[in-house]
Amino acid sequence: MSSTTNHTTNVDSLRSAIKDKSVRILDVRREDDYKKGHISTAVNLPLASLLADDGPESVLKLLNSNGIADDTDVVIYDDTFGALASRVAWTMEYLGHSNVSLLETTFSRWNELGLETDENTPDVAKADHSITLHNDILATHDYLDSVKGNDGVILIDNRERLNFLEQHIPGAISLPYRMLATQDKILRPRQEMKRLLENRGITGNSEIITYCGSVGTLSGLAYYALKSAGMSDVKLYVRSFREWKNLQKPTAKQNDASYWDLSAE
Repeated sequence: MSSTTNHTTNVDSLRSAIKDKSVRILDVRREDDYKKGHISTAVNLPLASLLADDGPESVLKLLNSNGIADDTDVVIYDDTFGALASRVAWTMEYLGHSNVSLLETTFSRWNELGLETDENTPDVAKADHSITLHNDILATHDYLDSVKGNDGVILIDNRERLNFLEQHIPGAISLPYRMLATQDKILRPRQEMKRLLENRGITGNSEIITYCGSVGTLSGLAYYALKSAGMSDVKLYVRSFREWKNLQKPTAKQNDASYWDLSAE
């Protein structure tokens, strides 16, 4: 979609694409919520369905059943500040689907604006998507072990600040997910995001790895925040802190809380 910038699609552009029938819209909320009303023409791919088995072959079946071919333009939305949508979008990127973006706002906001919704479940023809795994955007615990502490590698913890203070992967920087949004958009504007990151020493010449609590939703949103600010080498530690702890890897605790995280600047 020509109007897609910084990995998000704006509302007007999506409305035009709906009229042109040139986009597949994915609603990743629960099926019950989807059935009560959704953006017109959207199909339902609940995040829980993907997380039940997010191996490539299983995800491929979900894409095919929702009519997503290799060249299909896809826009994804949720009602949870973009975190659920981000996890699905990242998974599609990992499988090799490049034409995917996040709706810049949530379903509730779309509804508040009085934009097009319906309760119909569209019939879509099955597709035949291929797989080209992009391991350059995935971090495993083994990979993290091999690079953490290296110059030029930045590890970002996107959980709530208090969770970070209590326990985190050694060497991580705290960047709470709540800092990434504006009042009505899931991500800050590009320059504002860039300034936020640079103020924390996060720059474009680094390899950046994000993680959160368990399944890579909050850190998935951070992945797109980083990409939107022009960071090119970003990876998601998709199994996140839950796996790290379960493997009994070392953790760190920060006793001296500071106030910098209460400000966006």
